[in-house]
Amino acid sequence: MNKWINFDFGSAAGFIDQSELSAMKKEINAAHQILHEKKGRGAEFTGWLHLPQQIDREELSRIQQSADHIRSTSDTFVVIGVGGSYLGARAVIEMLSHTFYNEIPDGKRNGPRIYFVGHHVSPDYMQDLLDVLQDREVSVNVISKSGTTTEPAVAFRIMRRFLQEKYGVEGARRRIYVTTDRTRGALKKMADEEGYTQFVIPDDIGGRYSVLTPVGLLPIAVAGIDLEALLDGAAEAARLYATPDFHENNCYQYAAVRQYLYRSGKKIELFVHNDPWLHYFAEWWKQLYGESEGKEGKGLFPASVQFTTDLHSLGQYIQEGERLMFETVVQFGKPERDPVIPEEENNEDGLNYLAGQSMNYVNKKAMEGTLLAHADGDVPGLVITVPERSPYFAGGLIYFFEKACAISGYMMGVNPFDQPGVESYKKNMFALLGKPGYEQEKQVLLQRLKR
Repeated sequence: MNKWINFDFGSAAGFIDQSELSAMKKEINAAHQILHEKKGRGAEFTGWLHLPQQIDREELSRIQQSADHIRSTSDTFVVIGVGGSYLGARAVIEMLSHTFYNEIPDGKRNGPRIYFVGHHVSPDYMQDLLDVLQDREVSVNVISKSGTTTEPAVAFRIMRRFLQEKYGVEGARRRIYVTTDRTRGALKKMADEEGYTQFVIPDDIGGRYSVLTPVGLLPIAVAGIDLEALLDGAAEAARLYATPDFHENNCYQYAAVRQYLYRSGKKIELFVHNDPWLHYFAEWWKQLYGESEGKEGKGLFPASVQFTTDLHSLGQYIQEGERLMFETVVQFGKPERDPVIPEEENNEDGLNYLAGQSMNYVNKKAMEGTLLAHADGDVPGLVITVPERSPYFAGGLIYFFEKACAISGYMMGVNPFDQPGVESYKKNMFALLGKPGYEQEKQVLLQRLKR
């Protein structure tokens, strides 16, 4: 069995001219060079490139110590963040934990219950969470570079007041953990004044690439996941994908094939998975590629589907709708637990032909059949196979997609490390909320809303 992440685009072979794909090697080499030599746009945000091998061991030790303390004093842990400040951690936790982690009784669960807030401003969600927390022992990790991003800032203000009323000011202080800028920002200032335990968001790593920094590592450690194994997997990926050799680097193959398909007229990339525990990994992937490539009128639109669930809703469109998409399937090796389908005497559901087979067997055959059907419907399929569901390979998969994203962005001719477009909605929101300094914009927007 292959013991590393495998990339196979055989299902898309009929859509690809191998000579044209081979001709893209020069572009790959050029993208590799400007990335590794820090000569490309956004080079000041490429600290993630060597992070797995150069992780701050002292900071890592502090993270683990804090996680151990949280696990021993709290039965509930609340993570406050939006976008890259929470998606990576949630992706890893849900990928590697029991599907119903929060429902497992205390004593049998691998750590405190974990809830996420600050990634939207839904009032019902916030109040429902506060209801859940009333009789719990709670610790909070707020993650924000500036401390002024609206969604997490609102959530933290409410959660901070909740903790102070529950534990008192001093008790709340011991239960708040801040991940923020090293030297500046509103949250840094507050953390210094209040004496909160702090961890640093590196200056040279943007939010969507930050899962292997304290941004993601503290929540992941609180969930009881092995940080050393996670980082070892990422370090192995960094080693393997350091070569510009197209034939040896399947990460670069993925970047090249998706660019080839984009230039051939495909506009949508579907991240496809067959397991619910990959839902938030797909959400993290969508932010990674959407923010990195969607600019200057360019970029594949990143979407995600879970099969077989979405075959009963979106399957018709994928099979016979506009031919705008291709699929990137992420699948894992044999699961740790695999229920067997029993035989029934009456066979009323007609499933006795599957008696003795495992659910994983059915899952894999469903995916294989779907890939063949979609190829017949002119939807190319790329398949990424991960040997097992483990921290080691989770780290490797994270780095695989980060590196491929950077290379793909440079091949596309954009800066894969900025996100100027996300500021537009913020300016409008600030104006409509009446934030000081936006009075003129507010009047203009109110007039537009009346039309």
